[in-house]
Amino acid sequence: MTRYWLVRHGPTHAKAMIGWTDLPADLSDTAALRRLSAHLPPDAPVISSDLTRAVATADALGPRPRLPHEPALRELHFGRWEERGFADVEAEDPTLIRAFWETPGDVRPPGGESWNDLTTRTWAALDRLHGQARDLIVVAHFGPILAALQRAGGMTAIEVFAHKIDNLSVTCLTLVPPDVQSVNHRP
Repeated sequence: MTRYWLVRHGPTHAKAMIGWTDLPADLSDTAALRRLSAHLPPDAPVISSDLTRAVATADALGPRPRLPHEPALRELHFGRWEERGFADVEAEDPTLIRAFWETPGDVRPPGGESWNDLTTRTWAALDRLHGQARDLIVVAHFGPILAALQRAGGMTAIEVFAHKIDNLSVTCLTLVPPDVQSVNHRP
């Protein structure tokens, strides 16, 4: 059994849909990072998405064993909606953006991926990591954390979308057996 300690990367302060855009994280809140690091298992290996904001957050957790970066743990790919605000996209295609957020599943942004695409790649990555350690720290993004929570909690996409996942928060769960220990914990 592997217990996943899912950490959302530090804030980017972007006011748009940011998925695969490689923005840096603001890691200036060193007190929050110290509390976060102290909350996590000290000898657990760390893996992160390959995007800079996740890698830098993982680095900021202090000296821990590291696994290679995992591209499958990236945020949702927003395609042509990348770096655009909700209101801007809604003005262009209100039906599609509302369907994307209100009926998550197979609806895709133009050139992007659907919620089901994200869950498929996230779940496959976590399945590959299962058993590599008793505790595993995963520094990732809002979408992959919700995808893991959806599976561990046996939730629908709509149910899991109701959860808040703050930057530098921890969601702790197991997939085998499915169990959720904490969601959006801010140490």
